[in-house]
Amino acid sequence: MNLEIRNFQEKDMPLLGDFYQKVTRDRKVVFWWVGPKENWENVFCAFENGEIVAKGQVEIINSIPDGHPKESKHSIYLNLKTLPDLELDFMLQDQLYQALYDRALELKQYLSANYQTNFCVGNFGTEVNNNRYFIEEKGFKPLNTLYTMERDLRQPIEPVDLIHPELQSEFWKMDSLEEEKQYLEAEFEIWPDDALGFNRLRDYKSYPSWTAIPVWENGSIIASAMAWQEEDMGVIEDVFVKESWRKKGIAKFLLTTALTYLKDVGFGKARLMVDTENEKALNLYRSVGFNVVEEERRFYTELV
Repeated sequence: MNLEIRNFQEKDMPLLGDFYQKVTRDRKVVFWWVGPKENWENVFCAFENGEIVAKGQVEIINSIPDGHPKESKHSIYLNLKTLPDLELDFMLQDQLYQALYDRALELKQYLSANYQTNFCVGNFGTEVNNNRYFIEEKGFKPLNTLYTMERDLRQPIEPVDLIHPELQSEFWKMDSLEEEKQYLEAEFEIWPDDALGFNRLRDYKSYPSWTAIPVWENGSIIASAMAWQEEDMGVIEDVFVKESWRKKGIAKFLLTTALTYLKDVGFGKARLMVDTENEKALNLYRSVGFNVVEEERRFYTELV
């Protein structure tokens, strides 16, 4: 195979569309889109005879600030896909994987050296060959498993009100740097080892129809959710409630508000993801009409 492996360029967009159609035809795969031009240095494609035969990209997902426990770890994720008939061509994947690994090492330089960095990948459980490559060929180990859950927005949505008069909520575009900082500080309290960070927050904000749905008490954020559009579906993400306000119906308020918002925008379905071992969250999501439709398995190796 006479391969050219290089960064994605503007002229490759039609080829990428063809590649995506072939990779996703008649099956579900975890496929990352290339994002804005400034992200293309993280995107690599393998070309043969003027066709994209494989594509991969990397992204910093979790950056641990100094001062956290020593066992905390940064996370850099990768996504690697080939044409369906090349899924067992591990030599092809090795060449693209090496480019991704080298780029991940470059990204690692932006992270605090006080913490280790995990190199991670996530695929649907049905992506047997792709998972096999990372486990058997690259020695990746199991990290966690997530369910994708969907909700039919054509079905009735029973609204839930905030029952505490000291709480307020409204849709929030988070336009200023100060507002972003305020949000991230609140979210950091909930997930200090998996905080969103500015880069991912701004990635989320770039999606069509994006909005945040915070709940405030005396000017402080005590809960929030986000909603936006991906392809032809609504997405709900980053749902959290501070511990002192849990079991008071606030999470269900956030979910039903987000579902109604997405329905009003014009979507027929909404999607979210949840750890398979988080029974409380699973029960909550089922209570507002979500059902499990897919399982994503995540694996990791240490980036050294």
